[in-house]
Amino acid sequence: MLREERPDIYPDFIFFNGGTRYCSVFLWPDFRSNMTRQETSKETLRIFVLADTHNRLPETVKEIAKDADEIWHLGDLCIESILDELRAIGPRVTLVRGNCDSNFDWPLVVDLARGGLKFRLQHVPPNQPPNDIAVLLHGHTHVPRNERRGSVLFLNPGCVTRPNRGSPPSVAWLEIVDGKVNWRLVPLR
Repeated sequence: MLREERPDIYPDFIFFNGGTRYCSVFLWPDFRSNMTRQETSKETLRIFVLADTHNRLPETVKEIAKDADEIWHLGDLCIESILDELRAIGPRVTLVRGNCDSNFDWPLVVDLARGGLKFRLQHVPPNQPPNDIAVLLHGHTHVPRNERRGSVLFLNPGCVTRPNRGSPPSVAWLEIVDGKVNWRLVPLR
């Protein structure tokens, strides 16, 4: 399928909805409908998740991320060279714009489908859980989070450079297999 034929499901296509910039890979009416054989495979997808790097990407973080299938950055890169450093690691990088980012071409919200689940990436967590996703990943608070609110799992990898509330600097691994999520926080100290 070509981008011109179905831009609404082409990876990394950015569209506008009510003034908010979104990036969507698959638009499904529920969490598991219309999945292809590849999307329901038993293979483990390993996603390296980080947030709030604030101008700095330590070498230890790059070393940890090299074994990822994908890298998701949840905002506040602050300088675009951090994106270049992440891309140099190798896996595909998906990011959202944080409140300290000045590149207005970056999306505020990214919706993705992986392993039969719908994920939403955004920097600032919403006040209420959205109805149409399984997992919401966010940054902004600089505090790790693994909390279920209603049917939505909220995850935050913490902060790479300036953690809050006594938390150590951290990143996380998100593993997806057979429609299930395994979240593992990785302290950087």
